Amino acid sequence: MAERVVLHVGTMKSGTTFLQNVVSANREPLRAQGVSFVGRRWRDQITAAQDAIEHGGEKQPALSPDGPWSRIVREIEEWPQTALFSVEFFGARKATKIEQIVASLGESRVTVVFTARDLARTIPSMWQESVQNGGKTTWEDYLRAVRAQKRGDPVGDSFWRQQGVASMARRWADVVGAENVVVLTAPPKGAPRDLLWNRYAGLLGVDPASCSQDVPANPSLGLASTMVLRALNEELAGDPLARSAYHQKVKRVLAKQGMARHRADEPTLGLDEPWVYERSAAQIAALRRLGCPVVGDLDELTSYPVAGVQPAAVSVEQQLEAAVRGLAHAVRDLTYSKSRRTK
Repeated sequence: MAERVVLHVGTMKSGTTFLQNVVSANREPLRAQGVSFVGRRWRDQITAAQDAIEHGGEKQPALSPDGPWSRIVREIEEWPQTALFSVEFFGARKATKIEQIVASLGESRVTVVFTARDLARTIPSMWQESVQNGGKTTWEDYLRAVRAQKRGDPVGDSFWRQQGVASMARRWADVVGAENVVVLTAPPKGAPRDLLWNRYAGLLGVDPASCSQDVPANPSLGLASTMVLRALNEELAGDPLARSAYHQKVKRVLAKQGMARHRADEPTLGLDEPWVYERSAAQIAALRRLGCPVVGDLDELTSYPVAGVQPAAVSVEQQLEAAVRGLAHAVRDLTYSKSRRTK
């Protein structure tokens, strides 16, 4: 059994994709220093997490001894030093599921890691991410739902389930102990690019310089493109694509590979709301009370105004321009894909 298992379980939009890309691309340097990023590829961890979430609990089917989670656990058992597992949607689990996950790891010392970013930057990023995953909620309605935090509202519930870092950390701390839950703060805007990785590497116990950070970014969209994509999602609602088809054709090809290239040419979504600053302060206070170890500084979770504009300030012409650029990329991709298939 691994001497230590590091479960990096959240939060979304806090640099997790960048960190996952770095450790995925540097498996051998990490293993040479005693850290195994388990699975042949990161997708194996996603599949394993889904398996653990959907099986083994009360009123759930039993976990298969040959299933994805069991295979990952066996790999952890066979590694003698530090095993690393990084999937964000583990973070929002309820207590009974957390107990099941931790129990399956046997006697390994478990360190749970939450990377976290200030709410003022997180809220716009989460809205954009929801749109890239097929969401149809406007920015104004999204912001109202997050502020209201009304039980039973799918938008507000989804946000706080994935971004209520103090509540999430408390549930994990109740199982593994607060001393084994680490909050790693995402550096503020303007900080050195390698600071987040340096902090993460220090937590893992590896030399940050031993790993290349030349990895693909997780590109975001400009505001005009996000508005166009949201409108497209409304149009597709009457004839919904399979999730896999949407992810491949719309999110990956149209948004990530096409629209994201022109982010610098478009307006940026801004946010300046006093209630956001109050919620940030409350989260920071709750984390201080919990007493988890911190890598970075909890003060970095303080929210400040995010420069930018509101959707009403984005003209129809700007949206049309974004739509045409995205359509042009989609046509090129379709043409080149067909050309490759016929060769």
